[in-house]
Amino acid sequence: MSLTDDAFLGGRVRLLQPSSGYRTNQDSVLLAAFAHGPRPARLVVDLGAGVGPLAIFLLMTGAARRALLVERDEAAAELARQNLARNGLADRAEVLVADVQSDALPRAGCDLVVCNPPYTEPGRGRVARGSKAAARAGRLDAFTRAAARVLGRRGAACFVYPARELVRLQRELSDVGLQPKVATFVHATADRAARVVMVRAKPGNPGGLEVTPPIVER
Repeated sequence: MSLTDDAFLGGRVRLLQPSSGYRTNQDSVLLAAFAHGPRPARLVVDLGAGVGPLAIFLLMTGAARRALLVERDEAAAELARQNLARNGLADRAEVLVADVQSDALPRAGCDLVVCNPPYTEPGRGRVARGSKAAARAGRLDAFTRAAARVLGRRGAACFVYPARELVRLQRELSDVGLQPKVATFVHATADRAARVVMVRAKPGNPGGLEVTPPIVER
């Protein structure tokens, strides 16, 4: 496998990742900042962690004390372990090689879930073959159910998803008892429709959604 060694957060984080296929992008950087709460999370669970960018960003910025990275692809999970070690975080995180639907996931033990799930549902849209396809195609409800399973009663789950699919994301979260409370839209430019939306959801009753000022990337 051909790898690149890339810098993020102004050089504070170095990530090994495949040179082709799905690669860490701006969505992970934005979601990590969005998920940063007023106090560090005791434990963050990253669902579909890939090579580990989300959890690493949260640990490095002080947004979380410990992390559990859940990734079904063994090669990506091994790179996540290497990335944790090379950023000095190996003693603060664990990588679990498992599908998000696995019984190996903990129950109601964390106060923050982060997830950059597949953007294409099976049978919808066109996705290229290969590793990128595996990372970008999958059932959203598998990730929302996993988030509800591992999240404590006072925790929060933060998702990033295509803005055009906001209604789907809201429905899938509500179906597992997670109610959207904050939404932030991300626009590539000020004159274009929102590209993605970031949503913070919590267990409880529906209602009280705060839509924050949008982020314009350039």
